[in-house]
Amino acid sequence: MFANLFPISRRTPVDYERRFVESAVVHEHSPNDRKTERLLLTCWIVIALKCALVAWAVPHYHMPFSALWVIVPTLLFMVTVTAAFYMFRE
Repeated sequence: MFANLFPISRRTPVDYERRFVESAVVHEHSPNDRKTERLLLTCWIVIALKCALVAWAVPHYHMPFSALWVIVPTLLFMVTVTAAFYMFRE
């Protein structure tokens, strides 16, 4: 919703009070989902395989960069995702 920076009318709309939240209901947290944890584990396995492949392929094919340029950002991203999952799951 955009702010009315240049109001043409100074009158308060009739339904002004009805636009505000009158109540909110907070439900209990759902139990931990094992599917999500399995997906996270599967992603870690795939990333480990990718890192092993990159660590093998870069020297084998004489690529002019370090394998760490690929491995380190991948691991940092996955550590961040895993930490966020376990910190905010409650």
